[in-house]
Amino acid sequence: MTDTHRYSVDSAREAAARDELDTWVAAFLASPGSDNAPLGEELAEQTRCWLGPVLVPVDRLHRLAGPAEHPVLCPVDEDYWRDDVDDLEQKVREGWEPPPVIASFRDGQIVLEDGNHRVEGVRRTGADEVWTVIGFDSEADRAAFDVPA
Repeated sequence: MTDTHRYSVDSAREAAARDELDTWVAAFLASPGSDNAPLGEELAEQTRCWLGPVLVPVDRLHRLAGPAEHPVLCPVDEDYWRDDVDDLEQKVREGWEPPPVIASFRDGQIVLEDGNHRVEGVRRTGADEVWTVIGFDSEADRAAFDVPA
């Protein structure tokens, strides 16, 4: 299996069908390109169940990182942000389907954990939804959650 398929929307669906989405998320976050194994470990410790991949409207995702002039918790360098997002936007326009973004459900909000650049790249193509895998602290939270429309 290539990395392109290993971390695709389809592979996330397959992992969900096997009830292994937690393992998929941890492996994806540790993979080259994401390079965020510590986040995978943190999410594995705090997240009890997963949903996805599901299409979530971009405007329902609360981003943690982005340019300083946007409502984000962690501003990033504008040049780095622009170059990376421009590249992702172009790839999406050329037909690339990015891996699902990773989010957590906290205090009634969908908080983007990984994929801030992908979301912005997709948004710039005119799309208003992005494939998302969402982690929940409890089965009760997951059961009460309605996929955003």
